[in-house]
Amino acid sequence: MKQTDVCIVGAGPGGIATALKLSELGISCVLLEKDSFPRDKICGDAISGKTTTLLNRLDPQIQERFKKIQTTYTKIWGIRFVAPNLKNVDIPFFTEYNPQNDPAPGYVCRRTDFDNFLAEEAKRSRKVDFLENYDVQEINPLPKGGYEVKSGGDLPVIHTRLLIVANGAQSKFSRKQAGIQKDLKHYAGGVRAYYQNVSGWHPHQFIEIHYIQDVLPGYLWIFPLPNGHANVGLGMRSDKIAANKLNLRKILDEVMHTHPIFKERFAKAERIGPVRGFGLPLGSKTYPISGQDFMLVGDAAHLVDPMSGEGIGNAIYSGFIAAEQARDCLLANDFSAQFMRNYDIRIKRVLGDEMKVSYNLQRFLTKPFVPNFLANLILKKPQIIQVLSRMYTDLELRRKVVLPGFWLKVLLNRYDFNADDTKKQA
Repeated sequence: MKQTDVCIVGAGPGGIATALKLSELGISCVLLEKDSFPRDKICGDAISGKTTTLLNRLDPQIQERFKKIQTTYTKIWGIRFVAPNLKNVDIPFFTEYNPQNDPAPGYVCRRTDFDNFLAEEAKRSRKVDFLENYDVQEINPLPKGGYEVKSGGDLPVIHTRLLIVANGAQSKFSRKQAGIQKDLKHYAGGVRAYYQNVSGWHPHQFIEIHYIQDVLPGYLWIFPLPNGHANVGLGMRSDKIAANKLNLRKILDEVMHTHPIFKERFAKAERIGPVRGFGLPLGSKTYPISGQDFMLVGDAAHLVDPMSGEGIGNAIYSGFIAAEQARDCLLANDFSAQFMRNYDIRIKRVLGDEMKVSYNLQRFLTKPFVPNFLANLILKKPQIIQVLSRMYTDLELRRKVVLPGFWLKVLLNRYDFNADDTKKQA
């Protein structure tokens, strides 16, 4: 048997971020992963600016070590949105940038490589007892507080005072013991495939989001990977999939072969491996994500961005907050549900407004005329590009984009971005 103050179930980005933050705080933990690294994770493979910012905040050397494995990722400088009317709108992440010299704000990296990199970071720490091939079979509360975690065979039984659950969208603990029930209106389904020899990329290899008639109210993505490879997939809210009895794998295959944009770009492309499906627990609905002696992190806590489908950054953010809450629990010797509620409050404070804005944008873009109208408008009004570029790194600006008065000022060239910057610096 292993006795520990903190046990983390799941060594994805959320679980590893929790372990690394605990290590920085001087707290030892046991980290459990059902597979061995490197292992695959079905995902779009996009690593957002939020992710790189958070890792740099934890330890700048982590990002420097990641940059040294250049063969595994593509630098990303912006997003190309394609409306149903086939109009392209290119949104750089910075209003001014130099791809040759500036540090990239984001990356596309296969999760096999990115998660393995993070796992190696966790293994560097003497504070992290990392157990791979530990497939959790039982999690039971202990009579005097805490949890017992079991796998089977010769693997040790874990007794922990505090349990942090970070084992993803299909977490049994999240459903059965934490009580989070799947709501199809706040859940999405996705499929992903890898291709090689795709043509027609943006010169700076922007990631691509396509709002096309065949996949609305979802979207299709094409993300560039090294060596001429691409991550291609589509996602849609689960209630829409169920209501229309849609087969996403079939839709993806048909679109690649028949749509006027894709059939040319994929004429010489070859799919590598099967089309694989995955679930996205969206953060558009608030759930209790802690309780007596436990916290949920990342996808297990339903923290995927409702608009973009990106979950890595929020998983890491929630892992940092969970680690700080664990420190507070240990200092106060208080693991009650009431004290743990501080974790929920902090998550809502740092991610709640962002989730609301993303959810409103998601619902706004479900009808074809909306992205068509926006594409036409943006191409006529270049100042809107400045708003959208800043939106990705400026949460305050993201809150304003749902206000009609804000857009009226932008369209009339009366919005002062410099004044906003001055206020933030003050």
